[in-house]
Amino acid sequence: MKKFAELQYVRPDMEKIFARVSGDIAVLKEAKNYEEFRNAYMDYVEADTELETSKTVAHIRNTINLLDEFYEAEMVYFNSQIPKYEILKKEMGEVIVASPFKAEMEKEFGAILIQNMEAQKQLSDESIVDDQVKEAELVSRFMKTQAAATVEFKGEQIGNYGLLKIMQSTDRAERKEAFEAWAKLYEGIAPTLEEVYDGLVKVRAGMAKKLGFKSFIPMGYLRRRRFDYTEKELEVFRKQVREVVVPAAAKLYERQKEALGIDTLYYYDESIASPSGNPVPIGDKEYLVGEAQKMYRELSKESGEFFDFMMEHELFDLDSKHGKRAGGYCTTLPQYHAPFIFSNFNGTDADVNVLTHEAGHAFAGFTAAKYQKTPELCHSTSEINEIHSMSMEHFAYPWMKDFFGEKADDYCYAHLADALMKIPYMLCVDEYQHKVFENPEMTTMERRAVWSGLEKIYMPWRNYAGNEFLESGAFWIKQQHIFLYPFYYVDYAMAQMGAFEFYTKMKEDRKAAWADYYKLCAAGGSMGYFDLLKYSGLHKVLEDGSVKIILKGVFEELGL
Repeated sequence: MKKFAELQYVRPDMEKIFARVSGDIAVLKEAKNYEEFRNAYMDYVEADTELETSKTVAHIRNTINLLDEFYEAEMVYFNSQIPKYEILKKEMGEVIVASPFKAEMEKEFGAILIQNMEAQKQLSDESIVDDQVKEAELVSRFMKTQAAATVEFKGEQIGNYGLLKIMQSTDRAERKEAFEAWAKLYEGIAPTLEEVYDGLVKVRAGMAKKLGFKSFIPMGYLRRRRFDYTEKELEVFRKQVREVVVPAAAKLYERQKEALGIDTLYYYDESIASPSGNPVPIGDKEYLVGEAQKMYRELSKESGEFFDFMMEHELFDLDSKHGKRAGGYCTTLPQYHAPFIFSNFNGTDADVNVLTHEAGHAFAGFTAAKYQKTPELCHSTSEINEIHSMSMEHFAYPWMKDFFGEKADDYCYAHLADALMKIPYMLCVDEYQHKVFENPEMTTMERRAVWSGLEKIYMPWRNYAGNEFLESGAFWIKQQHIFLYPFYYVDYAMAQMGAFEFYTKMKEDRKAAWADYYKLCAAGGSMGYFDLLKYSGLHKVLEDGSVKIILKGVFEELGL
């Protein structure tokens, strides 16, 4: 494989791909034996892998610079073609599911592959192709609006990430000033973002109706391959979070208020843990990446091999720059079994978190590719995938001295506490989305009222210092998952429970904990959610009482 920047991108000829896959489907229908049947399926896998790799290269380069007209046009092309391709994949799945060779396919590739095909059957149809294109256009508009947003702060134009860094200043007046500018930035783009979201809600609800779902909720769950539970079972987890995690987080915020020596904890105080300031990395990007390479070599043979591969092929884009998409992600170039990490470094501890969290995703994908027969089986659902990333954050604790110097212990404590304190917000985001799609005709202000009400339940400590825009219930618009990935965000909270279990295990027996973690990574998406939890010795968070059991060790560590 070449370095990522040297990879040649050529727009795939979709007509040829359609013809090739159609040919594979014809062979599947007429196959006389399993070998012939399997060969046709694997030819489709090869074609699909090549297409997905080209699409991912274009996607990465588009998100690195949303102002690049060439790659913007390429994504428009893919967005127009992929819905048609999904219909072809649906036909293939229908043929396999109805085939006399289904049992042999399931034996070789696993039951989850068949479940994915059955889900595809329900999610693809000619009637929603135009809606899928519209959805992609709205998502693109959201990303461009957010990426281009800046506001004047102390005489210069600053974007979201720059303001978030200043909101960690030890000077409270400066934090407040940055917070007000940050709120002003989002207030300025709120009309556009809320218009976009209204369009997304309606187009998604419309697709669900056309496909015969009672609402977008079950359709959204099926998109996320949630085969093991429904929104009813998820409420058990929500209830546990409200009863166990919210009171614990409230205690930690009260402790933070006392440490800061202030009478009222405002939102702009939440992101700073002590009067001396948050631990910050002791080096620049090159230093941090170099230390990460040393860390992964020392952590295990497997992780060292992985990170050396990432470095050799320059599979990162970490700098924050104008026109770059917000946030961070890890994706995969399946043709090369190569992960890619995208982020926006801003000189805070979040930069180190990228080199553990996103690298956890990357390590899992890199590992699964060694053991799984197709790219599809290398990645599970997000409730599992986020265990990979969040657990890696905890496995990295012994090396934090190389990133934060004498502040390493402060970082590890703050990181563990912050992981717990974020969970109520994640459930707030999740319940908000459910309420929105239960009533997709709500107005903008009705949606804000819903958010405001949920904040009082999940984050009773939240205080916006009189900012009318945020007090109106507009805070949700900063969360890109709500726009891009419906119902995703709760997966972080569910996965954090698994990561907390690995953290407790590693304190008792680090070698055994790593073995279980590696086992989970290697399994990829070859099993369902509940089966993967059982396989790696983790609790089901949807069972009443599990959260309290899981958090026992974390509560002891944090003195709760």
